[in-house]
Amino acid sequence: MIQSDSELFDSSIASEFAGSDGAGLFGIPWFDGPSLWQMLFRFAINLVACWLIVGLLYYRKSRRRDYYFTFMLFSITIFFLIFLMDNVKVQIGFALGLFAIFGMIRYRTETVPIREMTYLFVVVGLSVINGLAMTVSYAELFLTNTIVVLAVWLFESIHRRTHLESKIIVYEKVALAHADRENELIADLKSRTGLDIKRLEVGHIDYLKDIAYVKVYYASDKPENTVNHLTKVKKDNYF
Repeated sequence: MIQSDSELFDSSIASEFAGSDGAGLFGIPWFDGPSLWQMLFRFAINLVACWLIVGLLYYRKSRRRDYYFTFMLFSITIFFLIFLMDNVKVQIGFALGLFAIFGMIRYRTETVPIREMTYLFVVVGLSVINGLAMTVSYAELFLTNTIVVLAVWLFESIHRRTHLESKIIVYEKVALAHADRENELIADLKSRTGLDIKRLEVGHIDYLKDIAYVKVYYASDKPENTVNHLTKVKKDNYF
């Protein structure tokens, strides 16, 4: 028995693709209230959590406006990318692949410091969770965001006042670079730099030019110096 077109038509399928009122363009509804409000609510959760991490915890210590801008836009973009593409059943492998991509990020002018890469990983991870976790309760979502924010705050608070930093110094008193004169070398560098040097490492030594590369480790209560490992090298490179 051959069924007519009206018998083959399923109104529930049509309403799923064209909205409850059957209106839409190319099978896409003009307005989907429940989905829109869910997106905005999850976006608010993600925005607040990432702002607490980036604005209150990261920026207050580093004062890096460039990374503040980058982290917040990464968070917003990744959230909408994951949330909207989840509606078309994107596999979880796509979301996890983002971590591999960002793990290899290098800017043209400088290498991204490990601390900034960690914050980027946290921001991307939270955005993926908030945009992709569609089957968990809002209580679980709130708890997950709260735990991440508290974890970042806790580890940022540990040894916040003093921490060890390192700096590379091109040193001209090669005689003090001798292994038996390390204490004299530290004392000389302390007096000349004013740094509270705890230990040091002597690297490349050029006896023809009377220079040595010395890496010093010193205690600091200031934000991390982003140019500590840069040295001004002339055309006749010392390395």
